[in-house]
Amino acid sequence: MFVEALKCLRCGREHTPAKNLYVCKRCGGKLEIRYDYDAISRRVDKRVLAKRRPGVWKYLELLPIADRKNIVTLGEGGTPLLEAKNLARELRLKHLLLKDETRNPTASFKDRPMSVGISKAREFGARTVVSASSGNAAIALSAYAAKAGIECYTFVPAGAPLSKLAQLLMHGARVVRAKARGEGDPTYKLMREAWKKFGWHPIPSAGAFNPYQPEGSKTMSYEICEQLGWQVPDWVVVPTGAGTLLSYNARGYSDFEQLGLIGGVPRLAAIQSEGCAPLTRGFKEKTLSHEIPTWPNPKTVAGGLVDPYPWDADTAIPAIELSNGTAEAVSDAEILEAEKLLAKHEGVFAEPSGAAGLAGLRKLLDAGAIDRSDVVVVEVTGGGLKDVAVAMRLVKEPQVIEPELGRLKKLIWAVR
Repeated sequence: MFVEALKCLRCGREHTPAKNLYVCKRCGGKLEIRYDYDAISRRVDKRVLAKRRPGVWKYLELLPIADRKNIVTLGEGGTPLLEAKNLARELRLKHLLLKDETRNPTASFKDRPMSVGISKAREFGARTVVSASSGNAAIALSAYAAKAGIECYTFVPAGAPLSKLAQLLMHGARVVRAKARGEGDPTYKLMREAWKKFGWHPIPSAGAFNPYQPEGSKTMSYEICEQLGWQVPDWVVVPTGAGTLLSYNARGYSDFEQLGLIGGVPRLAAIQSEGCAPLTRGFKEKTLSHEIPTWPNPKTVAGGLVDPYPWDADTAIPAIELSNGTAEAVSDAEILEAEKLLAKHEGVFAEPSGAAGLAGLRKLLDAGAIDRSDVVVVEVTGGGLKDVAVAMRLVKEPQVIEPELGRLKKLIWAVR
């Protein structure tokens, strides 16, 4: 393992890697993993990486696992970077690419961090893990916990879609639906209490309570660089909730830059829903990350982006600023239109949260924030089967006819 230390982002204390170390021992602050890049550079270069099989664990030296035998994998990562020519014409954009994370084992990018999170929990000897999630992170955790033979508790919002609950229950997770009461996220409240009381290993979506699993999200950036021939795009557009994915996407580009594998980093655009946009508001109003208020009464069709408190704003907002990027919020109508466009023009069926990046791109193009000559990568973070009920609201149910040619002709004529 090439981890040098874990540094607290609140008090600055550095910790030697140790079993069950999840937050700062001094102040309880968020930890960030520090790697020995000089040592990694002696083991990893472009030729070495080119010979390895695609996937998250292709980048083992840049992940916090000490022993290969602890790796728990379902074949996550190695997702395609699709050239979206039809959408590019529609948007009058010269170069548009889609990082299609719907191809992961449980159909979302969360498989990347959860593979790393469960692998680290196994390394720590965990018997029970616990998550707070709007759905996708919990689904991924439950799948990898099942693979590892580790008991899994998941706290999800009371209104989580049945399609997501079905996946959790099929994986054998013990699912608790948490009812909102007052401000804050009830799922995180329950997770923290269970971690404190029962000693369960916390593996939520955000990095504030576990520094290991978000490292898996860096591998999206590594893959994009390789897929573009060791170049970086002008922009990467990221659907954003707590700010975790964007933070670790930025970390991935920084890693490769420090290793001399790329010559710069892309500009980052964080896209949130107007119904829950604390990080975007904090960025635009230049609010200190620890002073961003909890979003009251979040409501959006993009349930995967509902994080009333942006747990990782302290790393996400600086990442946006350092890249000379931006943050934007989009309406439910814009998100749903983007979901239709992705499916209709590129054959990619995304859930609303996964389509939010395209909605944000359209808005930023219209505002002139992104130039139409730029090379843009939009991350499609989750598949449409996650929320079939929403998808069915966007289409008409097909007619039922008798198996007769005459009836078929009438139907065809009516459609035309």
